Formats: sequence, structure tokens, C-alpha cells
Amino acid sequence: MDPKDLKRILDALKDADVNEFNLETADYKVNIKRGAEIVHMAAPAPIVMTAPTPMATVHNPPTPPIATPTAETTPAPTEKPVAAGKQVKAPIVGTFYRSSSPEAAAFVQVGDKVESGQVLCIIEAMKLMNEIESDTAGIVREILVQNAQPVEYGQALFVIE
Repeated sequence: MDPKDLKRILDALKDADVNEFNLETADYKVNIKRGAEIVHMAAPAPIVMTAPTPMATVHNPPTPPIATPTAETTPAPTEKPVAAGKQVKAPIVGTFYRSSSPEAAAFVQVGDKVESGQVLCIIEAMKLMNEIESDTAGIVREILVQNAQPVEYGQALFVIE
């Protein structure tokens, strides 16, 4: 697990006021409990990480703890199903705009036929307007981001079928 990923998880849990979090994959197990601020992690190879707070500890126990569900565990948010097709993802972090100006019409609408290389939206990053083009021809089935919303690298913006 990348230290940046662990930091993002810890920040999200702090913002959501979650007291316990468990994550298990084929490669590692993560068990985070707030209060005592102890982080347990078991992985096939040692991982060097910086603790997010002075009280946090990271170690690799010989046998990973078994996660038991508790009443404090919050359910994962349910995501809206995405239409079938090819997703156009954000190549940079920035602010998503559907048109070139507030008064202008949107570059594309749901149901529009688009060609490869056609501008779909603009992502503003550091005061630079970056036109995002379609890399495939097809029909816009879904627009996954609202106008003027922040987007992250790799976030799905459109579904083109």
C-alpha cells in the first residue's frame, strides 16, 4: 500500500468521524481504530510509512487480526450505476466546466453523437483552461460530473457508447 493512499484513507476517516475501519486485500490487511490512534497493518513485505499523528503506530504483526463487524462500522456508500460504454477520465486535477463560458452552450449533452478528437469539456488547472477531447467516436450516454465541480486525476467524466 502506498503511504499516500494510507494518508488519504486516514484523512477521509477523520473527516467522516469514523472510529474503526478495516480493509483486506490479497496483499495486505489494514485495521484502523481511532481513540487510541493505533494502526495495524500486515503485508507480505515491510512497508515504511510516516505516521499521520505523533500517537499513531504502524507495525506488521506475525498473524493479522481478524476483522469483526461492530455497530460502529459505517456501511460503504452505494454508488449510482454507470451506463455501459467507454469512460472518458480526467487526465488532470482541476475544475470541470461543460462550456467555454457561463453564457455559452455546453460542448456536449447526453445523447449527442461525438467524434474522436471532439472537445467534451474544459478542466481548469492553475488558471489554465485544458480542453478535454474524446478519444473515441460514439454517443454520450452519461455525464458523471456537475458543472464547476472539482475533479481528480483518473475520475470518470463521461460515458461514451
